[in-house]
Amino acid sequence: MDIHLRLATAEDAAGIRAIYAPIVRDTPISFELNPPSREEVAARVRKTLTQYPWLVCACGGQSLGYAYAGAHSERAAYRWSVNVSVYVHAGARRLGVGGILYETLFAILRMQGIFRAYAGITLPNPASVGLHESLGFRPVGAFERVGYKLGRWHDVGYWQLSLQSAKGAPVAPIPLPEMLNDSAVQKVLAAGSERLPRDCGSFSESFGGGSRTELG
Repeated sequence: MDIHLRLATAEDAAGIRAIYAPIVRDTPISFELNPPSREEVAARVRKTLTQYPWLVCACGGQSLGYAYAGAHSERAAYRWSVNVSVYVHAGARRLGVGGILYETLFAILRMQGIFRAYAGITLPNPASVGLHESLGFRPVGAFERVGYKLGRWHDVGYWQLSLQSAKGAPVAPIPLPEMLNDSAVQKVLAAGSERLPRDCGSFSESFGGGSRTELG
């Protein structure tokens, strides 16, 4: 079965939720306390795609991981900056899925005219810190004891990535729907897919629901 990257759809909600729900239930990586329903995940995907990419790495009907961008803030002057997240299924950790999802996401964000990407990481999380810093993110600060979950207080660190040089007055970012007929987007997705292993059959037994992910 071929592994490939593509834009998510609402129909991916079940696969996305299978990756995300254990993170919410069992870890402080997400500060949500209750896993969202499949309907809520589908609504989040639809809302994101009105402006930004939400990518999935898929093998057959199984989601191996996903990455997406969202507004850094609703204030207009922030619209050239985004927050980003990536989550990878436990059975796909050694495939390089997280980095390839992120780099493909960043390529599309550059095409949209986005300049900065930010990631918040609940600490400690050396796997996620290592992934982000390997891709060029640099730490810019932390909020100490900012969230309480699973019986303890947690710090959250913030990392920044410059997607392109910010000089002069920028033009307004292009909403994702206006780019869907651009062959360049499909070329970026195809290039990301080419970097993935050709077959996920040997990992299929690890792709059951409820597995943990450690990157996000």
